[in-house]
Amino acid sequence: MSTFRPSTPRAAVACECLNLHPAPGGDLSGMLIHSPSVHVRRRLALHLAASAIPHEPLPNSIWLPQVTASLLHALLEPFSSVERAELHAVPYAAPGAQPDVWQLAPLERWAQRLDADWFFPASEQLQFHLQPIADLRSGQVYGYEALVRAHHNGALVGAGPLLDAAAAHGQGRAFDALARRGAIRQAYPLLQPGEVLFINFAPGVVYNPDVCLQTTFQTCREVGADFSHLLFEVTESEAFPDLHLLGRILDRYRAEGAQVALDDLGAGHTSLTFLAQLRPDVVKLDRMLIRDLHGGDPRLALILALIRYAHDLGIRVVAEGVETARELNLVRELGADYAQGYFLGRPAPTAQGLHPDCRSIWPST
Repeated sequence: MSTFRPSTPRAAVACECLNLHPAPGGDLSGMLIHSPSVHVRRRLALHLAASAIPHEPLPNSIWLPQVTASLLHALLEPFSSVERAELHAVPYAAPGAQPDVWQLAPLERWAQRLDADWFFPASEQLQFHLQPIADLRSGQVYGYEALVRAHHNGALVGAGPLLDAAAAHGQGRAFDALARRGAIRQAYPLLQPGEVLFINFAPGVVYNPDVCLQTTFQTCREVGADFSHLLFEVTESEAFPDLHLLGRILDRYRAEGAQVALDDLGAGHTSLTFLAQLRPDVVKLDRMLIRDLHGGDPRLALILALIRYAHDLGIRVVAEGVETARELNLVRELGADYAQGYFLGRPAPTAQGLHPDCRSIWPST
C-alpha cells in the first residue's frame, strides 16, 4: 500500500547507547492503524463503528484523528493476543500526509508508550538500591546487587515498570546502558573494600560488545573502580538465543578484569546448555527453586545436582530468593556458595550489611 512505502533513511546519528532519545510523535494528533489481515481490519472497523469512535477508512487501513492510551486499550480489548500482533500503527496527522514508517510499531506498543509518558522525566532521577549477597562459608557480605529505581511524582518506581516503559518507547538499549553507568557511579563508591558490585544488563541490547560497552568501561575508570570487584549479571539469558554473541559479550567484560554471571539456573530447559558453553564465574539459582524449601522437598535433589554440576564446571552458585532461616540452612547444606534474599537483607539506598536476624546462622561471626 502506498501509505506505507519506505521513505529515505534518516542520516546516521550518534550511538543510541549514549543517551535516551524520545521518539517523534509523542504528542499524537492522529494515528494510522494497519493490519495485513482482512479479518482483523474488518473487526476493527466494526468495533470502531459500534463504539462511535471517530475514524476514517483508508485503503487497507483506518485513520483515527485523535488517540489516547485509554482509547487504544479499548480498541485492543476484543482482540486475541494473536490478532493484536497483527495490528500496527504509525503517527498520521491527516489523510494525504506521508507517515514516517520508521515509527511504525505494534498498536499495543503505542498504547503502552502513551501509558508510560512518565518514563523520560523519571529516567532523569534514577537511583540504585543495594541488596546484600552473603558468603555462606564466612557469613560475611560478599557483595551487593544494584537494583534500579526512579522517583516520579513522589513515588518510587521499580525496575520492572522502568524496563517495560523503556521497551515501549524503544529505549531498551539506551536505558540499559544508562542504568549500568548509573549503578557504577552511585553504588560502587558505597562498597567496603573487597566487596563485589553485581550490575545487571540485558544481552539483547548489546549488538557489538566492542562498541556498546565502551561507555560502561569509561564510567568504571572515571570512578576508579577495581574491575575485579565488578560482576556483570546477564538477565533474561534464556530469552537470548545467540550463544556466540553472548559469549563475546561475556569475554569482553572479562577482558577488562570483571566477573560475569548468569541468572535463573533451573528456570528453563536451555539453562544447562548456557552454563556449559559460556562458563560464567557465577550462576544464580532461580528463586522458584528456593521458595518454601523444606527438608522433605523433592526439589532438594535437583538443587544439589545443579550445584554439583556448576561446581564441576568451576562455577560458583548463588541461591536467590532466600526468605527464611530454614531455606538458608538448606542451601548451605546443599553446597551453595552465596545466598541472596529478604531474610539476608532487603534492597536499600545504602549498603546496610546483612540483617541481624540471620546472624544466628553463623554464631562465630
